[in-house]
Amino acid sequence: MSRQPLWLRCEKKEFERRAALTPTTAKKLIDAGFDIYVERDEQRIFDDLEYEAWVLSPATLQIPTHICSVGCKLEENNSWPNAPAHIPIIGLKELPVSEDPLPHTHIQFAHCYKRQAGWSSVLARFYKGKGNLYDLEFLTDASGRRVAAFGYHAGFAGAAAGALACASQKNGEPLGYLEPYENEHAMVEAVKKSLGGSGKGLKALVIGALGRCGRGAVDLFRKIGLNEDDILKWDMAETEKGGPFQEILDVDIFVNCIYLSSPIPHFLTYEQLRSAGVGRRLSVVVDVSCDTTNPHNPIPIYSINTTFSEPTVAVDVGPNNPPLSVISIDHLPTLLPREASEQFSSDLLPSLLQLPSRQTASVWVNAEKLFQQKLAEAVQAEGL
Repeated sequence: MSRQPLWLRCEKKEFERRAALTPTTAKKLIDAGFDIYVERDEQRIFDDLEYEAWVLSPATLQIPTHICSVGCKLEENNSWPNAPAHIPIIGLKELPVSEDPLPHTHIQFAHCYKRQAGWSSVLARFYKGKGNLYDLEFLTDASGRRVAAFGYHAGFAGAAAGALACASQKNGEPLGYLEPYENEHAMVEAVKKSLGGSGKGLKALVIGALGRCGRGAVDLFRKIGLNEDDILKWDMAETEKGGPFQEILDVDIFVNCIYLSSPIPHFLTYEQLRSAGVGRRLSVVVDVSCDTTNPHNPIPIYSINTTFSEPTVAVDVGPNNPPLSVISIDHLPTLLPREASEQFSSDLLPSLLQLPSRQTASVWVNAEKLFQQKLAEAVQAEGL
């Protein structure tokens, strides 16, 4: 039986340090009959050596054993366009904007199925190259649940960034450059330090609190010391009446963690903010869902994605009103790159093991059907 090839490409999105395949997962795939090709990538949290196969003994090299036993084949940075067309290419974030045709099968977050900005142009590249897309956001099991997601770490990191922004704002400064943390404990301690030792006294509202992302946000607030009564946990039952919601104005930090699949009433509006005047408590909005260019974005008070170098954008709340900032970083889990990657890659592993039988394995068959549906819509939109 021939071995299944899989190519891990480098990430070109600025500040992105996560990996779709970790050395741990790569080793399990190799042991199961895969050939794994890994592009060199200096910004990835995992060193190239962690993927490589070494002939010399660990004792001689003085390198930990796990670094020396994986067995991936290292390739040059960003060389995937020259890879044989039959090898699937796996990555995380979207590819750089281009009109080049895509002949490969790509496994990634493409951010184009919900008609985000430029969606049809992205899919047109697959049409022109006769390639295929398995969007990681839409890989689901038999019950319709996503097989792997970064939700928990997105919520956890988003809440941390919100608390840091709140602390900076109270000091009259914008939040500065956000650096990835070595681990969750380091992040929690850094946030607590910025708040003077504890988040006690802060009040936060999490919408989408029952999902992975919401649970992550709630856990961060607990770990930095917020009282349980000061963490408002909302989900569909609380938002069923439809917004805008006055309650959002009465907390320090609002974290949006919903999965937007259809139009809903706005949670927060410019008019609401401006009419609240100086009585508004809200100082930071963290839009973890980050549907910035989605026409149905329920938080239409900002229009750009923020970055780790400039993590906040000020909202125009009118003259003489207290400041309000929004965090809209669309890859927050990279603030915890190693932990987030390990969790995601581990969850994705069972589906990846089914790649050799993807013509019959339901997770891949359903992803293929969805791609063909979205591709047809894009072809019509582009007039191809």
